[in-house]
Amino acid sequence: MIILASQSASRQAMLDAAGVAYEALPARVDEAGVKAAMAGASPRDLSDALAEMKAVKVSANAGPVPVLGSDSIVALADGTLLDKPESREQAAGHLARMSGGSHELWSAAVIAEQGRPVWRHVERARLHVRPLSPAFIDAYLDSEWPEIAGCVGCFRIEGPGVQLFSRIEGSHFTILGMPLLPVLGYLRERGWMAA
Repeated sequence: MIILASQSASRQAMLDAAGVAYEALPARVDEAGVKAAMAGASPRDLSDALAEMKAVKVSANAGPVPVLGSDSIVALADGTLLDKPESREQAAGHLARMSGGSHELWSAAVIAEQGRPVWRHVERARLHVRPLSPAFIDAYLDSEWPEIAGCVGCFRIEGPGVQLFSRIEGSHFTILGMPLLPVLGYLRERGWMAA
């Protein structure tokens, strides 16, 4: 049994599908404060720091149980970082900015034990967004809002969000929000899962 320091439905679905026994506990970290304190940091370093913060915070009270923290950051080609949309209007704005361009999605996973990180992995995916008409964006949000409110990048790749893209480079799991294959490898290496 591990602890997932997240309430993310997609991260839980990945662990469920992979047969990992876990308990999900929210980390409740001040992500906005971390992003402000790390202004100018690379998206890679920011996703890693947030994943570590989540894992360490929950791990401090979890005894010897390993805690998995994960986080994803979306960076547009101009370096702008996109946060989870706070409103449908903001989601429409994000999609309009992404239209016809590409962006990077960084997903980090950190495992902590007894309040300290013991393992980490960060992966990048590049997603190419096809040109999106205002009518498409409106119809897309009619079907996906508010479910995508908690999604960085305003999409669920496992659902209608796949229609946003013309090409994707990188692991499907990374795009879902966690570099799952390296996580599973580490769990097997430590004997927490059958090898």
